[in-house]
Amino acid sequence: MAIIFDLDGVIVDTTRYHYLAWKKLADELGIPFTESDNEHFKGVSRRRCLEILLEIGNTSMSESEFESCLVRKNEDYLVYVETMNEEEILPGVPEVLNHLKQRNVPMALGSASKNARVILEKVGLLSYFQAIVDGTQVTAAKPDPEVFLQAADFLNAENEMCIVFEDAQAGIEAANKAGMTSIGIGEKEILGHADYVFTDFNEMGIDWLNDLLEKAG
Repeated sequence: MAIIFDLDGVIVDTTRYHYLAWKKLADELGIPFTESDNEHFKGVSRRRCLEILLEIGNTSMSESEFESCLVRKNEDYLVYVETMNEEEILPGVPEVLNHLKQRNVPMALGSASKNARVILEKVGLLSYFQAIVDGTQVTAAKPDPEVFLQAADFLNAENEMCIVFEDAQAGIEAANKAGMTSIGIGEKEILGHADYVFTDFNEMGIDWLNDLLEKAG
């Protein structure tokens, strides 16, 4: 077995930082943007997020302006990232990571974030992962399964022997397309296509995870 984790909303809580950075850009562009709109950005590449923002505002811009906006958003987001520490880690995550490490279960990160490695360093979790596949290494964003397929390759694991933890619809769809077991972390109403859904890792529990690992062999 091998485990692949998404980052934002699964291991750490950076959703509010992304929202604040996108909200600042939206305000500069004169586009209304709410936390509800931000839900559509979960698990989606930065480029696609900006495309969605422009769709919300029913506006367009040149490629040079587009690239400039991407840079500005990321610079604002990184200001928040610099303040991150272990307090940003979501409930139950350290216990799960420590348990999997003790069991010698291979672990990888599969995230659309281009700042994944920096964030893991900031919160002190980088050493848990044998492989990190992020937005700097993939050409297709979720729901395309590329990020998870690459992670499985790095871990030398067959797709059907991989378990994916995700908090976004696009990520669950990507895991399902890859033929992997999908576990949603969040709301059942949003993540209903996952094989299993839990509010957080504490609700899931170590015993349940052990049972799943044993059944999978």
